[in-house]
Amino acid sequence: MTDIEPGTDGRLERAILELLDARSPDASICPSDAARAVYEGADDGWRTLMEPARRAARRLVAAGEVEITQGGRPVEPATARGPIRIRRARPRT
Repeated sequence: MTDIEPGTDGRLERAILELLDARSPDASICPSDAARAVYEGADDGWRTLMEPARRAARRLVAAGEVEITQGGRPVEPATARGPIRIRRARPRT
């Protein structure tokens, strides 16, 4: 676990939801979008927020807010390896 400023976890969760709100209902984002939105520097320091952004996405999955996808299909957050996308949770059919 990396040292991040207090409150960053909540800011990442809010950034994920706000970024999704600004897109079409079917759109997805990359965790890097949230990391860049929260990072306050002009360099590539946002990269240190990538794993915290993925953790924020996993918390939002547990809350039923979003889904983590790979190849356009929902995946279990605990088993997802490699690049992921985040989208609003869709009703189960």
